[in-house]
Amino acid sequence: MMDEQGNAGAANEPYMNGADTAPAAGLISQYVKDLSFENPNAPAVFQEQTAPEINVQFDIGAAQVGEEVHEVTLKIEVRATIAGKTAFIAELAYAGLFGLRNVPEEHVQPFLLGEGPRLLFPFARRVVADAIRDGGFPPLLLEPIDFQALFLQQAQQQGIQFGNDVGQA
Repeated sequence: MMDEQGNAGAANEPYMNGADTAPAAGLISQYVKDLSFENPNAPAVFQEQTAPEINVQFDIGAAQVGEEVHEVTLKIEVRATIAGKTAFIAELAYAGLFGLRNVPEEHVQPFLLGEGPRLLFPFARRVVADAIRDGGFPPLLLEPIDFQALFLQQAQQQGIQFGNDVGQA
């Protein structure tokens, strides 16, 4: 809607001074930082008839790499054993660069350690499944993970409190 002088109305332009002060977050790029697959007992492990025991571990890290840029790294380690022998070990460090502008300080860490990994996980999951499949095993499709709930649980265990609106859509 235009006023008599042809200017956009206040509803369309909340900051008439031209400053963009609205919070913004976005994924800039994502990439494999490190990938390793080991099959130390091949070919003997392929002769086993029992199903492997699978152990999956996750680790999440975040670091500021620029003025408004943060790197989130999702590390996934999968270890499979059959009859006490290592069948395979798959390790992935999958990272993403996130741009954060005008995000309140109390929301930065919950975003980077809760929402960031959630956005990266589907792509990391595919890389892990492909690496395991390419190693001669059936692909392992990891179940979705609620990273936001894990972050809040860990923060609570450390005695850190966040507002009720942190992490909620």
